[in-house]
Amino acid sequence: MANTSRTFSDVRNVILSAHKNTGNYEQDVALLDYRAPLLAAECVSSFFRGDREKAAVLDVACGTGLVSAHLKKMGFRHFFGIDGSLWTLELAKKTGLYQQLTQCLLGQDEIPFEAETYDIVIIVGALSVGQVPLTVIKELWDATKPGNTDDREYKAELQQMIRALEEEQKWSHVTVVEEEEWEKAVSEQDSGYIPGAIYLYQKSFRCNP
Repeated sequence: MANTSRTFSDVRNVILSAHKNTGNYEQDVALLDYRAPLLAAECVSSFFRGDREKAAVLDVACGTGLVSAHLKKMGFRHFFGIDGSLWTLELAKKTGLYQQLTQCLLGQDEIPFEAETYDIVIIVGALSVGQVPLTVIKELWDATKPGNTDDREYKAELQQMIRALEEEQKWSHVTVVEEEEWEKAVSEQDSGYIPGAIYLYQKSFRCNP
């Protein structure tokens, strides 16, 4: 029978003692009301525009697989995990979530993956004093594929031109309507609906010189 007498103080002492293996990991997580994996997964899901079923996710400091479990419920399918603990990697393996699991002591071992390999690189609950050093951030950046910035760059140039015409008093702003579901996505980089915008401007009367 599971030990039901553990308290928050017991769990806190375990966390502050370098996360030693207590044999009660899942119970500890429940007692802590550890919401970070869900919150991080929801954040990634809300902004991701690519094909979820094809996206490669690198789960850094993956632990037992809490983050990837949430992401799977949100439509992602391909997970690769790294962690410094063989014990937690064994637990993660039992979930059946991961295509590959690798032991890696972050900050000591080089992350064993090629640059620009992953659509999503996520690390939750490990960026703190005494755990993962800040130098790891550069390695995570290296492992991530670049995002599609073409639309953002075009939109920035469009808005710059619009403002210039306003400043020259050649037209005046009436309204701009942003729509999240403009049309269904057709490219491999997008899924669901893509956003769009309606720009309405009124041309100014020309003044005689």
